Amino acid sequence: MDKLFAKFANVTARVTGSPPAFLICVALVLTWAVSGPIFKFSETWQLVINTGTTIVTFLMVFLIQNTQNRDGIALQTKLDELIRATTDAENQFMGIEKLTDKELEAMHAHCKARADLSLKALQRAAAEKDARAARLAKSGKPPKGGKKEPSARSQAARRAKALRAGHPH
Repeated sequence: MDKLFAKFANVTARVTGSPPAFLICVALVLTWAVSGPIFKFSETWQLVINTGTTIVTFLMVFLIQNTQNRDGIALQTKLDELIRATTDAENQFMGIEKLTDKELEAMHAHCKARADLSLKALQRAAAEKDARAARLAKSGKPPKGGKKEPSARSQAARRAKALRAGHPH
């Protein structure tokens, strides 16, 4: 029964979320609206659209919820496997979707604090590299390769911006 419902929910979600399904619904609503004068905008005419949309909405809520639940579980399982398989990852993050909001907020704050420390360390290293480059420039030695490289600080800022945008490099 579960497999049959899952298959039905997936197919229904895919079909009803398609452009042709949307166009069919628009056509039905327009047909209903145009038929208003024919039925003299009667209560029955209004009841048809109200009843139809209520039934469809009621059923679609359950199908969409089922699809989202399965997608969420699948995504969470994939993330847990990535955490487990990554040697530097903290296994305490596996299964955190079951924590309370307060516990999640505490973990988020912990991660943010660690990210801030990493960013500060990156900025310190960039400043030290810039200072070395400035000392080298004062000593009159040409930079390696003969080209002026971007400062370590600007490189660190670029990396931090890429990380915030979700791009690791």
